[in-house]
Amino acid sequence: MLSYRSVGKVSTFSREATLTSLFTTVKIFPLSGNIMICEKTYVVVPTYNEADNIDDLLSQITELPISLGVIVVDDNSPDGTGALADEWSARMPDRVHVIHRPEKLGLGTAYMAGFRKGINELGASCIMTMDADFSHHPRYIPAMVEMAAGYDLVIGSRYITGGGSRNCTWKRVALSKVANSVSRTLLGLEARDTTAGFRLYHREVLESIPLDQIFSNGYSFLVEMLFMCQRRGWRTGEVPIIFEDRRLGQTKISRQEVIKAQYTVLRLFFRRLSGSRPR
Repeated sequence: MLSYRSVGKVSTFSREATLTSLFTTVKIFPLSGNIMICEKTYVVVPTYNEADNIDDLLSQITELPISLGVIVVDDNSPDGTGALADEWSARMPDRVHVIHRPEKLGLGTAYMAGFRKGINELGASCIMTMDADFSHHPRYIPAMVEMAAGYDLVIGSRYITGGGSRNCTWKRVALSKVANSVSRTLLGLEARDTTAGFRLYHREVLESIPLDQIFSNGYSFLVEMLFMCQRRGWRTGEVPIIFEDRRLGQTKISRQEVIKAQYTVLRLFFRRLSGSRPR
C-alpha cells in the first residue's frame, strides 16, 4: 500500500490577482475548497538521445487507465528521438505533441517550453514533468494525479516511507542525499525530495511564478522551482516512488550540473536571508 506525505499549507492567495509571466497575462483565482480536479493533464518529457526509450515510454503512458496527453520536448537528438516522437504524434495527434528545438538548450528551458504549450495552446489544468529514461516510471502517474485532488504540487519522492532507489551507484545515491539535505537545511524546504523531477503542478501554481525570471536552467531549476512554490504558500504532497537508474542510454548529469546546483542553492539561500518578497 502506498503511503503519502503532505507539507506546506493552504495557498496564500486570498484575492484575485493579475500576473504576467512567460504565459499570456492571466487572472489568478484562489483554488476553491480542498478538491482540485486535474481535468486535462499533460506530461512534459524532455528528450535528448532517448531513441532507446521513447517508444516504450509513450506506449506505457498512453495505456494508463487515466486520460493523459504528452508533450515531448526534443533538443534535436542525433539518434532520431524527435522523429520517433513525430510518428507517435501522427498516430495520436490529440494526445502526443512534439516540440522540436534546434540544439541542446537545457532542462529548465525544456520544461518551460512544455509549460507554455500545455497552458497557452492546449488548455492544461495540470502539467507533469518526468524523465524519459524510466528512472520515473509511468506506473506512479495515477497515484500522483489522485493526490493532486488535494495538493497544488505533487512530487514523486524517493525519501518518504515506501520510496527509494534501485540500481543506482553509491556515489549517485550519496550525491542525491547530500543535495537534498543541503537544500532543505539552507533553503528551509519542507519536501523530502527537493531535487526530484517527477512532479505534477496545477496550472495556477505555474501561472503564479515568473518562470522567465528563473535564473537556473539545468537540474538546479528543480530546486529553484520548489523554493518559489513554497514561498508562495502552495501545498505540496509527496507520493513514494522507486527511482531506478536508467535502463538504456547515457546519463545527462555532469560535473558542471553539480557545480551549477551548488551555486543555485547558495544564491537562493542569500535571497532567503535577505527576507525579500517572493518574485
